[in-house]
Amino acid sequence: MRFKQSVQDVLNKQINAEFWSAYLYLSMSAYLSDQGLNGFANWMRVQYQEEVSHALKIYDYIISRGGRVLLDPIEPVEREWSGIKEIFDSTYEHECKVTDMIYNCYEVAVSEKDHATANMLQWFIDEQAEEEENVLAIIDQLKLIEDNKAALYMLDKELSTRVFVDATKTAN
Repeated sequence: MRFKQSVQDVLNKQINAEFWSAYLYLSMSAYLSDQGLNGFANWMRVQYQEEVSHALKIYDYIISRGGRVLLDPIEPVEREWSGIKEIFDSTYEHECKVTDMIYNCYEVAVSEKDHATANMLQWFIDEQAEEEENVLAIIDQLKLIEDNKAALYMLDKELSTRVFVDATKTAN
């Protein structure tokens, strides 16, 4: 089966969105580093690495199907926030938006009867559920902490232990 143009187009758009997400998370990491919150900055830097790996998974998939990757410019991202809670609320909203975009990619693949692409996108659907859950867990912890500096320090230390594991290499 030939790779349908509509599928290729929506996947190229998703590559751009994944790179934009990576850039957003790197911006958040820089902001958090500037605030002296190196554990939170590390968590966002790992998010950056994950988003790059997601973009490259789709990039490689398009090429493997004989399609053409077309990279568009990355739009500017935010650089200032009012604090940690706003960053994580924004992250959650963004992850929900990305989930909707992945669902759209899946729907296009299904409508074109491109079962191979729909199957590949199932990994992203599962990944997005995990992404949303992880961010919500941090938001819940931030709500419990409120203005407790010692608790914030402990959470920052905990988040400093997060390391990047490229799950795309072991996935479909």
